[in-house]
Amino acid sequence: MPPDTLGAAPRPRRLVCLPGVYRPQADTLLLATAMRREGIRAGMDVLDLCTGSGALALHAARLGARVTAVDISRRAVVSARLNTALAGLPVRVRRGDLLRALPGRTFDAVVSNPPYVPAPGLPVPRHRAGRSWDAGLDGRLILDRICADACVALRPGGLLLLVQSGLSRPEETVDRLSGAGLHVSVTDRVMIPFGPVTRGRSAWLRARGLLPARLDREELVVIRARKE
Repeated sequence: MPPDTLGAAPRPRRLVCLPGVYRPQADTLLLATAMRREGIRAGMDVLDLCTGSGALALHAARLGARVTAVDISRRAVVSARLNTALAGLPVRVRRGDLLRALPGRTFDAVVSNPPYVPAPGLPVPRHRAGRSWDAGLDGRLILDRICADACVALRPGGLLLLVQSGLSRPEETVDRLSGAGLHVSVTDRVMIPFGPVTRGRSAWLRARGLLPARLDREELVVIRARKE
């Protein structure tokens, strides 16, 4: 994706990613742009859910925020801790299952680039790279849980920013977050060429009606939700 497509987002610095850990890509950059635009800054407590390599957690820390990062993958946690140490930034990295890792904690902002790609077969893989992107038959296995719990994790005035694919029904994310009492909008949309994962399962996606015939590009969206 050309740099000007993503506005002022910085290119991720070189990061350590153990095998099976998601490497920063276009969705990471898109969400980083939104974080900067939305005013993530010093004095804010920020949670990065599904941190992977820790790229977004480090971005928030460079903007001055106090950052906690969570991932269920041991390799992701190790990668994020290594990257935090190499950057010399005070990001707290925890291993756990989404917000269950931090019971009772609340934040000024929650950011997330969760697994969101529809995938044939269940359950979600636990010990291979697909764990970083596969999210059940409709791509919503993790998204729905974030939608259900986000309001409780946000302080009054708190902000949720998450990125997902158009293949996993952003309109349902908007509806679920609105139903939870948050003020929701889609703030960013960008079309990107298929990556190897989407390209490799395009026939299956078309058979399920998730991908229009002949379309060879995927939409990414950033969804913004504010708690009053």
